[in-house]
Amino acid sequence: MVCIPCIVIPVLLWVYKRFLEPIIYPVISPFINAFWNKKAVTDANSDQKGSEKSNGTYKPQSNGEVAANGATIAADKKTD
Repeated sequence: MVCIPCIVIPVLLWVYKRFLEPIIYPVISPFINAFWNKKAVTDANSDQKGSEKSNGTYKPQSNGEVAANGATIAADKKTD
């Protein structure tokens, strides 16, 4: 048996997204943009492994181990 909130909440969210948001959002969007106008902070030294070429493509860094099909094998995987 499914609990009542598990049925009611998705239905209410669907009604809001389908019918109410197109009416409400144009009214409140200027207020939202006034408070939420900052860009996301990007860190050049993030946890990504790889480097970005000058033409915008992503080149992953390899640890030197390559499988027979060309896929890179992660060195930190647990083997049993």
